[in-house]
Amino acid sequence: MLDTVYSLCLDVDDGSTVTDFLPAERARGVTIQSAAITFHWPPLPENAGVATKTQKGGTALLSPSTAEHHTINLIDTPGHADFTFEVIRSLRILDGAVCILDGVAGVEAQTEKVWYQAAKYKIPKIIYINKLDRDGAAFGKTVREIASRLYTWPAVCQIPWFEGGKGRFCGIGDVISLQAYRWEKGGDGKIVEKTYINNLQDSEPAFFAEMEKARFALVELLCNYDDTLVERFFKVDAIHRHVSAEDIVASLRRSVINPLANVVPVFGGASFRNIGVQPLLDAVVQLLPNPGETPNPEVSVGRTQGTLKQLLDGQLLSQNVQNNPSRTKSGKAMQERRSMAVVGNLDACALAFKVVHDPRRGALVYVRVYSGSIQRGNLLYNTNLQVTEPAQRLLRMYAQDSVDIPYLAAGQIGVIPGLKYARTGDTLISYVGASPKTGPPQPLNSLQLRPIEVPPAVFFASVESHSLGEQKSVKNALDLLIREDPSLQLSVDEESGQTLLSGMGEFHLEIAADRLTKDLKAKAAMGKIEIAYREALLFPSEPQTIMVDREIAGKRAKAGCTASVEPLAKEERDGSLLDDYDATILEGGNRITSSISTPHDPSGTLPSWSRKLPSQLTPETLHVALRNGALAALGRGITYPFPYHNVHVTITIDPRIQIFSTDSTQSALSTAAREATKAALRNAAQPGTAILEHVMNVTVSTDEASLGAVVKDLSSERGGHVMSLDDADETTSGVREDLPVIDLRKVYAPRDPFDGGTTFADQEQAVMNNSSQQRKIKARVPLREMMGYLKHLRSITAGRGSFTMSADRFERVSGQRERILQKELRGY
Repeated sequence: MLDTVYSLCLDVDDGSTVTDFLPAERARGVTIQSAAITFHWPPLPENAGVATKTQKGGTALLSPSTAEHHTINLIDTPGHADFTFEVIRSLRILDGAVCILDGVAGVEAQTEKVWYQAAKYKIPKIIYINKLDRDGAAFGKTVREIASRLYTWPAVCQIPWFEGGKGRFCGIGDVISLQAYRWEKGGDGKIVEKTYINNLQDSEPAFFAEMEKARFALVELLCNYDDTLVERFFKVDAIHRHVSAEDIVASLRRSVINPLANVVPVFGGASFRNIGVQPLLDAVVQLLPNPGETPNPEVSVGRTQGTLKQLLDGQLLSQNVQNNPSRTKSGKAMQERRSMAVVGNLDACALAFKVVHDPRRGALVYVRVYSGSIQRGNLLYNTNLQVTEPAQRLLRMYAQDSVDIPYLAAGQIGVIPGLKYARTGDTLISYVGASPKTGPPQPLNSLQLRPIEVPPAVFFASVESHSLGEQKSVKNALDLLIREDPSLQLSVDEESGQTLLSGMGEFHLEIAADRLTKDLKAKAAMGKIEIAYREALLFPSEPQTIMVDREIAGKRAKAGCTASVEPLAKEERDGSLLDDYDATILEGGNRITSSISTPHDPSGTLPSWSRKLPSQLTPETLHVALRNGALAALGRGITYPFPYHNVHVTITIDPRIQIFSTDSTQSALSTAAREATKAALRNAAQPGTAILEHVMNVTVSTDEASLGAVVKDLSSERGGHVMSLDDADETTSGVREDLPVIDLRKVYAPRDPFDGGTTFADQEQAVMNNSSQQRKIKARVPLREMMGYLKHLRSITAGRGSFTMSADRFERVSGQRERILQKELRGY
């Protein structure tokens, strides 16, 4: 019997992928922004479109392994390093991930980077090795690279099936169920035959023997991490073939969800021909966790941190009340009872992880609901911005298409159109009886899910409108662009008045310019792409005291403070502290310390302080105002037009003589802090300052024949330092020492049909002797020297080289390079 199985009809190769709908994505054939699509597996009956054919003496019917329909929210993320923020914000809200590898290229440099990002969020993962129908595809080699480069144990759940051992790729062998799937030659992947491997013992003896080895290795690997499977194994007399498929699936699921197991299931196929796609979707449903099985999301309420479950159980608010030193014992008990009642009225809690501007529907805010449900028409309170907005419509997205839905339940991903203020990383809550103006009562109005980290920009370019009349429309378009992509940053050069757009890379800014002019119709031009340097102090300053007494926005503002600055020591680059009188926080590579103090007054002339602030100020708002003023001053250097880095700013304020009742507003305090910090920076800059540049961690992939030319170019021509080659012992080279080393001799990987080796050692030696074998070079190179590197790399490797890079840290520019840079900045 043959069966037409469920399949997607569009593909990347002809530019019709559903999730790549931007014109720039289809023109370039790459994913630029993450896109969401919701579907069911198995498909619902009305959408299944299944046609069954019958054949005499045929094999068993192929159908999804589960009859229960599951809802899957799929997010397609970019692979290019310049769009790493799209990956970061998607990983933040995912329950599981499918890592797709190229069976020809193996584990690439960008794959390693994204893998470690997913590990940071403890996301369960499975691997799918694609393109096994192409010349040069090597499933076994890729499996070994998973172990050696991703530092995880590959649990091979499928092996490729080549006709006669070395013929065309025709299907896969399912090691779990001991069944083989064969796809129709030249078809579209809809017609599949399924048979048990016992029926192939005579016709495909090599494939049958490899399936036996794969089943043995899979059971042995899982028994190392799962005691339950060990018990099942001995109940069947320790015969690997007799362990049931259900027991293996259950063991795989436990191992995938448990991060300590360090096991990843590996599947294979050829998506272009729809080979292996349907079993992969079965694996997604069977092995990856549902929302209820994922770690509880982290939240904060005021200064108290914990999990969302602790909040809903009342533990977090109880802890928040007990931490308040200003309340009496009876007051704390009363407040604790009120807090429990407050939690009971919390309808929903969600995180906005993406904003997209749609020309027809306006702002589309993508949200992940973590508790409760958001109903159509609910008022949503933004705890980050302290504003309330109505959810007038709720949408379920299918890439650029959508369907209206009445509600979004916990665990679901959806879109709320029309929100004017919500940004990436904002927490949205629905609260019964909340005031549209003031929102929910304290302390729920400060509830925040863990925010999404935005990586620092490393390239920038000027943006100029074509005329003065177009400036406002260009500014509006830039605001939309930055709301969509917070990894783009906007600033204005104080001296030249130029608007500067910063991003993660050359390609990132190129796409931003393309979207600005073509999609958002802004009449503007992008200037030359430049490097974002930083300025650093070499010496500390003397304390500088400033008093502000003037009108700000039509109101009198009077406040003062004292600031001093110094180079930030290495041991001060971690941690933060916040209490009523002292606060220190690390932001933008600088540390800001603010302190409310009353120095000893030997003369006895100063008024006493009752440890109370004016009614419009709290210790928290005072610290925030001082910190914002200091950050504004650090935004541009004194000697060079670059932001400061590695600076420790200390601001002290004496409430007796520097705070003046209602005149000391937050604006007054921020202004005083900014001017005092600038005065301290000018004082410290008199002996001279330094220029810092980004040094990048660069990983270059090239063939053996081009290895020497690439190493010479990196070390001699670009001033880089080569850290290691791929055959170096990474445990002693200082690379990823925190990760476990996998013994490749214990890793099962099926023999690739076209390699020349007969044993593991022979295969490794064949790899080393192959001049077309891909090698990886890890180096540290100044960012300036990586401008336009891709074109140069392709020229010296005959188009076979590729690279990825990530920011390591800022280092001082010195010697001849510093003199050249200073000359460029001066213009003579």
